[in-house]
Amino acid sequence: MKVPLLKQLMTPFPYAVELDAPLEKAGELLETHRIHHLPVVQEHRPVGLITDREMSAGLAAAVRPENPGNLLVRDVYVPEPCVVDINAPLERVLQAMAERHVDAVIVTRKERLAGVLTSMDICRYFAAYLRENFPRPDGSDIA
Repeated sequence: MKVPLLKQLMTPFPYAVELDAPLEKAGELLETHRIHHLPVVQEHRPVGLITDREMSAGLAAAVRPENPGNLLVRDVYVPEPCVVDINAPLERVLQAMAERHVDAVIVTRKERLAGVLTSMDICRYFAAYLRENFPRPDGSDIA
């Protein structure tokens, strides 16, 4: 059995939002596509990540009277995300996620956005691996 490749687990061609886009645009993408992690790009290069947590905090700040409500993605995104090359060994990527305490990494090919790998992607893959390699004796796949 071979170790799976990063590209087998990641979500390819993810949605992304520009750094200077209105925060509402990021919120629409997260909600419409039912995702929790959205790469932030500038000139087609990943520069950060915005999650539903940052969105909630940003939107809460936007409704305060002292805030004019014109927040941009750059006002709430997480800069310097964990970025890995698509050819990186999966075990190194998982170790980096654990060491940095992150639940998502941005995957690049030639420094351009290629995908996103999240803890949910990893859980789905591992669950399928367990079902395939360790079937329940009674035939039930319910965990």
